[in-house]
Amino acid sequence: MTMEIMTRSPDETEALGRRMGRLLEGGEMIALFGGLGMGKTAFVRGLAEGLGIDPNDVSSPTFAIVHEHEGRVTLYHFDMYRVESWDDLYTTGFFDYLGKGVVVTEWSENIEGALPEDRINIEISAPGHDDTRLFRISGTDLPIMNSNESDMKEL
Repeated sequence: MTMEIMTRSPDETEALGRRMGRLLEGGEMIALFGGLGMGKTAFVRGLAEGLGIDPNDVSSPTFAIVHEHEGRVTLYHFDMYRVESWDDLYTTGFFDYLGKGVVVTEWSENIEGALPEDRINIEISAPGHDDTRLFRISGTDLPIMNSNESDMKEL
């Protein structure tokens, strides 16, 4: 199943993340794909809020690699921008987090061969030259992908 959702501002991007966060139950893996400035961290801020986490506590974990946020479900927020090898990936502890809370990775294209099969992929692109973003959400047989599609589309 694939859903395509358009957001027209950073606020709408956060709202989409918030809506998804409310649907998550824990154990999910979300792989974010998209270049600089696509709104990955804005989306994660909204996701965190939907999980009962203060969105102001969320920032890109570029230098820390992973940030842990406690909420209704624990959020493990990874940034794989600087990961260039399997050795780099193992040193992040990434594999130890899978199946715990919600694991979300920015720059998933850098670790695509290591991502689990059961995951939600979110490809973010900018179809224009403004703040409009296209979210292509797909995944395997995960509960969120079986939710009412309108739960995700209505911002």
